Amino acid sequence: MSYRLAIFDFDGTLADSWPFFLSVFNDIADQHGFRRIDAEQAERLRHYGPRDVMRHVGMPAWKLPFASRSFIDRMRAVTGSGRIPLFDGIGPTLHALDRAGVRLAMVSSNAEENVRAVLGPELAALMRQYECGMSIFGKAARIRKVLRLASTPPAEALYVGDQTTDADAARRAGIAFGAVSWGYASIEALRRVTPEREFGAPADLLSLARASC
Repeated sequence: MSYRLAIFDFDGTLADSWPFFLSVFNDIADQHGFRRIDAEQAERLRHYGPRDVMRHVGMPAWKLPFASRSFIDRMRAVTGSGRIPLFDGIGPTLHALDRAGVRLAMVSSNAEENVRAVLGPELAALMRQYECGMSIFGKAARIRKVLRLASTPPAEALYVGDQTTDADAARRAGIAFGAVSWGYASIEALRRVTPEREFGAPADLLSLARASC
């Protein structure tokens, strides 16, 4: 299947932010009044969907925007320190996709400022559109906006992400979902939502370029 437009999630898809997320999770839990987790629980929660994780730690939905903002603010403070690296191979892969004529875009619940800082100027410039800062449950409308502005039919677009909520957003926007195996959610959890594509390593994303040539 050939895709003219590849839309990317950021955290856990392009950026290896899981270690940082774990390092600040308990501080954010204390700040907003939900349960802490230990390393063993964190690994187990990778097999849950985001709503199940929220239930497990006792976070009501109304607290999610505040907790998310706390995470974004903490990340903003360290984006220049190298604590949030890109996954190995992401940079060359994005360049290869761009050279092959695949239009690249970003839809992330993180702040655009953080996304651009971690990508760096060269990679950030490859993203033709940015839609950032929404709830993890509010991506579908942003994906539809990217499609509209890119003048791309839904059948020719793919959303690449690492969470079951990414799959849900893609489906509600009418496009295919590509699951990565290296992100926040386990690949077993992602397979339960039957992604159209599955990527076992960042270099596997090059298959999009080969399909589009």
